[in-house]
Amino acid sequence: MRGWRVGISLLLACGLLLVFFRGVDWNAMGRALRAADPLYLGGVVLATLATYVARAWRWGFLLAPLARVPFVRLFSATVIGFMSGMLIPRAGEVVRPYLVARNYPVSTSAGFASIVLERLVDLITVLLLFALYLYVLPTPPTQTRGPLLGVLKIAGAAAGAGALVILAVLLAWHRYSDGAMRLADRVLRPFPARFAAAVARGVRSFGEGLAVLEASPSHLAAILAQSLVVWLLLAVSIYWNNRAFGLDLPFHTAFLILAFLTVGVAIPTPGTVGGFHAFYRAALTEAYGVDNDVAAAAGIASHALGNLPVLLLGLAFLGREGLTVGKVANMSEAR
Repeated sequence: MRGWRVGISLLLACGLLLVFFRGVDWNAMGRALRAADPLYLGGVVLATLATYVARAWRWGFLLAPLARVPFVRLFSATVIGFMSGMLIPRAGEVVRPYLVARNYPVSTSAGFASIVLERLVDLITVLLLFALYLYVLPTPPTQTRGPLLGVLKIAGAAAGAGALVILAVLLAWHRYSDGAMRLADRVLRPFPARFAAAVARGVRSFGEGLAVLEASPSHLAAILAQSLVVWLLLAVSIYWNNRAFGLDLPFHTAFLILAFLTVGVAIPTPGTVGGFHAFYRAALTEAYGVDNDVAAAAGIASHALGNLPVLLLGLAFLGREGLTVGKVANMSEAR
């Protein structure tokens, strides 16, 4: 099963890389990479690391109703989780809850619920920034005209509606957990008792992990503010990356690029290879008319500088936690 998953993800990555490199002049792309401003590229690395600091900070607030986890542990688990996801698609969703659950009174299922909420808050934040770009902030003079924005508006509205539905379902799950458990018991009745009991425990723990949904308004506002910090730092990294390649685009153009990348990184390829690259290049060329070779070089640099520091740091932390990449792969397969 693991072999099939890895094979499919590699095929997807190869296909997307073919799309990404189609029509690219390799010599021109190489010149663009060599001419990139190292000062701005260094800023991209710093912004990337700051993003993970902010992610760990926010995760602590999501877990607060369950347990108080020291920031150092949160940061280590966050970096390891994202590093694992680069090597094995979706592995981070298993590893992060595990690392917290084995040291603090948080079940793995409850920890996983916090990851689901984190992803949902991320989506809502990206959509808010995207809406600001479309309806509030001034249209960049370099933005090309065409059907693209119309399609993006429809897609954004659909994603927003979906996020609200999921949020309502999760809130109902937590608030009416007894009813959810009775339903789960009926569904699981035909299955073997040991299996049914394990699944029922997971369902109950997952519901408990949604406790933050009923936190105080100030606590929820803090989580939203932290999410804005996370995504504004990502926007800074994209803005500085573009400036490194001589692209004088306004800061808020990064909000549109983030919307593109949210789609690209959702494609399950190792390290988001291919999906990130193709959608970064598409955002620059289709929305702002950037030269194809420069856009390709910027996409490669953004992906490398956004992933390599976390990959190296995550591998260092992985050893300290007594884990290996092989163990992480097994955990992901067994979920």
